[in-house]
Amino acid sequence: MRTYREVFRTPEFTPLFLISATQVAASTASGLALGTLVYAATGSPLLSALSMFGPSLAQVAGALALLSAADRLRPRAALSGLAVLFALGTAALALPGLPVAAVFALVFGLGAAAALGGAVRYGLLTEILPKDGYLLGRSVINMSGGTMQIGGYAAGGLLVTALSARGTLLVAAALYLLAAAAARFGLSGRPARAGGRPSVTETWRVNARLWSSAPRRHVYYALWVPNGLIVGCESLFVPYAPRHAGLLFAAGSLGMLMGDLLTGRLLPPHRRERLAAPLRLLLAVPYLVFALHPPLPLALAAVALASIGFSATLPLQQRLMALTPDAMSGQALGLHSSGMLTMQGVSAALAGALAQPTSPAVAMATMAAVSVAITLALAPGLRGDPAAPRQVVSSAGRFEEAAPEERAP
Repeated sequence: MRTYREVFRTPEFTPLFLISATQVAASTASGLALGTLVYAATGSPLLSALSMFGPSLAQVAGALALLSAADRLRPRAALSGLAVLFALGTAALALPGLPVAAVFALVFGLGAAAALGGAVRYGLLTEILPKDGYLLGRSVINMSGGTMQIGGYAAGGLLVTALSARGTLLVAAALYLLAAAAARFGLSGRPARAGGRPSVTETWRVNARLWSSAPRRHVYYALWVPNGLIVGCESLFVPYAPRHAGLLFAAGSLGMLMGDLLTGRLLPPHRRERLAAPLRLLLAVPYLVFALHPPLPLALAAVALASIGFSATLPLQQRLMALTPDAMSGQALGLHSSGMLTMQGVSAALAGALAQPTSPAVAMATMAAVSVAITLALAPGLRGDPAAPRQVVSSAGRFEEAAPEERAP
């Protein structure tokens, strides 16, 4: 599978694509509206950043408790039910007079549920597409996410002006309901991928097996930490440039779109792997210019250029899949997504806390410098070709890796 046309001809990919795109548009518009609402109410860069990226921080709870459900629930029912939950939660955030504490309780609750949603969605993608089509399909979904973020931030800024922040939240809730309808009527009634009942114990067991491999740990670190630190930079766009935050977010989304097109579609596999390390550096280096308080055009160019580097996650995901048995691929992708979003939430909190005594510009440049240092430190563990572990079936009927692996300390 080498073309986008082949991907879209695959049954059920188009509905899954629409579900993902609609939810990204809803979360983008609602995040901008909520960040604006909280900043207007509190004047705090930290609380504004947490309101926009706090759901990512809550993903750790979902990753630790809910991920085993991703393979044990019917995908159509799970995706449609979760979309309805997000619609109700987003509508509740629009209630006038809602205390800030209640806002954050809702935000973190929805974030925990989002961990399960990502695992179900990407696990279903591995069923819908053949193995050689996964990277191409994931790049399409990433590009749609970038496009929806561009449109979502632009439309969100207009809606906040025209309807108010609360009105924008209600529009986002309606988009979640559209995603629920697309899941219910566009996907087939596939059975769950695994038997048994979801449990915290089973989630921990598989997470421990995934974490037991040193090569996988290096990939997870590279997927989570440098990426998250740069999202921490993005979380400060509102206090850095309150009137132009939407433009900065849109520039970042445009860069992500360009990067996914370049890495997922245009680069041949051997060059994609060769450019993975430079792309990880590109993600952070342009943000160093914010230490100089650049004018808006230069700031927009730096954000767009840096965001091309987010496409480094595509070859890293391919490496992760090569290192992971098929039986654990759904939870492996869920752990990647939840860990990445959790680190983004942590980084948003760190960036906001750093900006309080200094300034948003200083905090952004500092986070970028740390991202560069961590990328360089992780580089030795990401060299060489990954070798996929073999699978065997244990006497208990569980899939296990044939060879013992190094355990995490």
